[in-house]
Amino acid sequence: MATVDECRQALHDLAARLAANAEAQGKLDLNRTLACRLTDLGTAFHGRLVDGRLVDIADGDDPKAKIALVITSDDLIALVNGRLELPRVISSVRANPFDLLKLRKLL
Repeated sequence: MATVDECRQALHDLAARLAANAEAQGKLDLNRTLACRLTDLGTAFHGRLVDGRLVDIADGDDPKAKIALVITSDDLIALVNGRLELPRVISSVRANPFDLLKLRKLL
């Protein structure tokens, strides 16, 4: 099981990767609140997706988030390291189908 600090760092690493992918894709109209809920640690983080970039990452949940990633700490680390298969990632995301399609472009 990964630690809370490792998960926080993983989210910042993911933010850097999303920013690079957003640059490559051009402007992506994806502006949503996001929550990352770590089921095995009983903790959460939240932030915002702005034009496909993850910004304002902070500790704590956002129960009103438009996109929620509900995942274990180890799966979050695997996702960020590119070792988690896309179907498993998609099954962990709670969002409307159009947002899922946009997210898939960034990952």
